[in-house]
Amino acid sequence: MAGEAGIAMFGEASEDRLYTVTELGRDLGVSARTIRFYEDKGLVAPRRAGSTRVYTHRDRARMILILRGKRLGFSLREIKDYLDLYDVDMTQREQLRLLLKSVSSRIARLEDQQAALEETLRELRDVQAQTEAALRAHAGRRAASSPQKGAQAAPTAIQETSA
Repeated sequence: MAGEAGIAMFGEASEDRLYTVTELGRDLGVSARTIRFYEDKGLVAPRRAGSTRVYTHRDRARMILILRGKRLGFSLREIKDYLDLYDVDMTQREQLRLLLKSVSSRIARLEDQQAALEETLRELRDVQAQTEAALRAHAGRRAASSPQKGAQAAPTAIQETSA
């Protein structure tokens, strides 16, 4: 787009720089569709320059927090609650306390999941070992009951009856 080149008119490091959805996506390593998804969910609210969405340095920072929150396993609701802390009249100390509570809760859930996963892995390894042992025992019985190579098989007695 011709308008996109003109939007990034400020220096790369400037907080006044505006990004198009394409530029922001490329900068953050996500698709434009991903950014629009978070916009639809109310997590970012770009401005408009004509018909083009433009994102500010603040929008970029919010997207970085959103993407990090998703990587850490937070729900969109939890991420939105965290981002909303910056939009209300709250001290930084209160914001940090709420963040700590959320992070501590997430850690506890992950530790519970880790314990459940470790137990499941132990059970699966036990089933695996039992199955391997059963296959070895089955193979051993089969080898013992089959004739040895080079040995003659015992004749089978079949009795015929005459009428």
